[in-house]
Amino acid sequence: MTGGAVHGRLPDGRLHLQHGPIDLVIAARGPDDEVATAYAQAWLAFDGLLDRLVGELPVLRRDVAAVHPLCRDPVARAMVDAVWPHRDAFVTPMAAVAGAVADAVLAALLADRRLDTAHVNNGGDIAFHVAPGHSLTAGIVGNADLPAIAATGRFTADMAARGIATSGWRGRSFSFGIADAVTVLARTAAAADVAATLIANAVDVDLPAVERRPAVSLDPDSDLGDRPVTVAVGPLGDAAVDAALLAGVDVARGMRARGLIEGAMLTLQDRVYTVGAAGAAIGDGAGRHGGRAD
Repeated sequence: MTGGAVHGRLPDGRLHLQHGPIDLVIAARGPDDEVATAYAQAWLAFDGLLDRLVGELPVLRRDVAAVHPLCRDPVARAMVDAVWPHRDAFVTPMAAVAGAVADAVLAALLADRRLDTAHVNNGGDIAFHVAPGHSLTAGIVGNADLPAIAATGRFTADMAARGIATSGWRGRSFSFGIADAVTVLARTAAAADVAATLIANAVDVDLPAVERRPAVSLDPDSDLGDRPVTVAVGPLGDAAVDAALLAGVDVARGMRARGLIEGAMLTLQDRVYTVGAAGAAIGDGAGRHGGRAD
């Protein structure tokens, strides 16, 4: 183990866990003793997790299409399992890393505990728990460069979704597409993570306003190699925005039909489309709404 994992309570009582690129903010509600024990369980599960994943990187950075990789670590296996249904597209298990980590830490948090609500936020990819009679509300940012709440989502115990993730060219990971943000609801955060990545990749048009560069020119360790990723998107006309978003909508609808996601919200230059459960769970934000696309 390389060491370096840290944990502590934030001023508002939430738990903060951090190790290298993994930065988790965790909140649980319930009896005080249950919350304290849950936080201790989360820390025990988190400590050493990054080191185990680093040991699996040669497999996790490979395209999953050819052979279902074998991984020893359960979080690494969850990453592979999350991307496997999408193997017809280019995708590596790294597309599910943030969500899979959130899922694993949430599972540890909940083990044998009585909590009303709980969530593990891994840089915007969130695994959550809602007990009957309770609800959680999440704020959704449609443009990472202008961090303001564009919409809100309310989640209850009777909803199938237990994970929410966002991807887009403005986010912390590279994207082949031009979506400002694609937010996905799924049964796990890992499933939402990879789906958001692939739907965001599909939101695309080939116009001079879109600037791309090879991924390795921006990050020599990128699992995307020399594939071009989006680095800038200039103003687009309404027709181009709609064409790009509807390309993503088609992918999201296909995933929903296969039971891989519960819904999605796609945003580009202040225009929004929703698919499936996202239309009911997520309130329309400011901006031009493209409508439901079920």
